[in-house]
Amino acid sequence: MREFLTSVKKWMTFLLSRIATILLSVMTFLVLYQVFTRYVLNSPAAFTEELVRYSLIWTGFIGAAYAFSTREHMSLVLLQESLKPEGRRMICIDTLILIFAIFIITIGGFKLAMSAQKVYSALLGIPRSLVYAMAPVSGIFIIIAQLINLYEDVTGIKIEGGNES
Repeated sequence: MREFLTSVKKWMTFLLSRIATILLSVMTFLVLYQVFTRYVLNSPAAFTEELVRYSLIWTGFIGAAYAFSTREHMSLVLLQESLKPEGRRMICIDTLILIFAIFIITIGGFKLAMSAQKVYSALLGIPRSLVYAMAPVSGIFIIIAQLINLYEDVTGIKIEGGNES
């Protein structure tokens, strides 16, 4: 079981970090292109603003999934300090995050994406459901990460994978 979870965590961390890198690179290029067309050519490219906005949304969701996978996400400090034993503290917090990821991010995000199928973006003309689909996709990654985190909490075995220092 440990070997399987280690390979899943390594694969997921690798994939999420590469997707975030690509999205950030695309956003940087698009912003530079926007500045160039606006100030040098005096004819701004309108599509870049919308693409950068959508890339930022995708990067935020992918970044959240990456942070949960590497356990570098902000913690619920108030709740964490109110619980005494370390093991019970982490199990409680990871369970709350898992429940949130299942019901709000994944199921809620899926319903939002499905409701926006017939709504199209103003400049690009793509369905908004493509933008909103990032919520359930990242939700699935967060669920997997939290299941691994819960396994670590319950067993006390640290699953290696990703960017450990």
